[in-house]
Amino acid sequence: MHLALKKLNFFILFSFLTTYICAQENLNNSKFKQLHEELPTPNVYRTASGAPGHEYYQQKADYEINVALDEEKNTIYGDEIITYTNYSPDVLNYLWVQLDQNVRAKNSHGQLTSTGSMKNNMSFRNIKRMHDRMNFDGGFKLEEVKDMYNNQLSYIINETMMRIELSKPLRKGQAFSFKIKYSYNLNDRMKIGGRSGYEYFEDEGNSIFTIAQFFPRMAVYNEVEGWQNKQFLGRGEFTLPFGDYKVSITVPSDHIVAATGELINARSVLSETQIKRWEKAKNNFFDPVIIVTEEEAKENEKEKSKSQKTWTFEAKNVRDFGWASSRKFIWDAMAVDISGETVMAYSFYPKEGNPLWEQYLLELLHTHLKFTLNIL
Repeated sequence: MHLALKKLNFFILFSFLTTYICAQENLNNSKFKQLHEELPTPNVYRTASGAPGHEYYQQKADYEINVALDEEKNTIYGDEIITYTNYSPDVLNYLWVQLDQNVRAKNSHGQLTSTGSMKNNMSFRNIKRMHDRMNFDGGFKLEEVKDMYNNQLSYIINETMMRIELSKPLRKGQAFSFKIKYSYNLNDRMKIGGRSGYEYFEDEGNSIFTIAQFFPRMAVYNEVEGWQNKQFLGRGEFTLPFGDYKVSITVPSDHIVAATGELINARSVLSETQIKRWEKAKNNFFDPVIIVTEEEAKENEKEKSKSQKTWTFEAKNVRDFGWASSRKFIWDAMAVDISGETVMAYSFYPKEGNPLWEQYLLELLHTHLKFTLNIL
């Protein structure tokens, strides 16, 4: 039996080495091989180094988004207008839109391709986590996809991608605007995982909502592959076209909202005291200014407001938008000088992060911003 086991182990090792050697023989290991694996073939759109060529282009996707948080149901309701501008020399007969939230839909490819392991000892908590993740009612619920004249657009949804048929071709320099109305259920990050969703604090009955991939968004079209229409399986993310965003976020009135871009209606959502602190922070380049203190955040946590406020943000020439909202947030701010321009650094965190976060978080962000943006 012992000899048979040795022979079996030798056979497995021999088979592995044979497979490995054959695989190596089939690889192109020439020092003079083409670099297509690393860089696409140079053309008029990009050079051999990857730098833009003399006919390089980028598509543009602009968004006007209205989104509302239902804190009781843990649901997002949204509507958006997407304006897509075709700067490529190609005529486009259809558009591809990413529906990233569909990775959480029941029986999605993301769910069916996820892997795990059953250990000899497994807690009921881990078993319940696996069960809850598979049975979570996730994914976008689309109510309408229409043009600006309220005509229903023809579209087909394939998992995390949606193809929209255009009634007439979109030529170079032309733009097309359309509307999408949707909703989706937020995932409990602590129970079923996920980088965005909400974290519930049972002691006081409040949550921190960290929201990403919350809207249907345009896929990339480029000169190498055309449309990027591969499925999103939950690991990594695809790049996105640049564009301008105007996003209005409706939340309970005692929430503090953090988001991409600049807050453009501060006087509608902040108190006079908060406004004064915010203005002071804009001229403070050395020490953080606390806009919402820990004591004020603790007061916010005691009662849940039934009224709502809408925070509006604008961001120019960015590739994505994310936001966070909670009545638990402490908020501090600091100005950063980047090559003569003032950039605001904000940090938002709950009391559970103190005293460490209050002492170091914004200072680290300040240093990171100066280092990164000065390089760029």
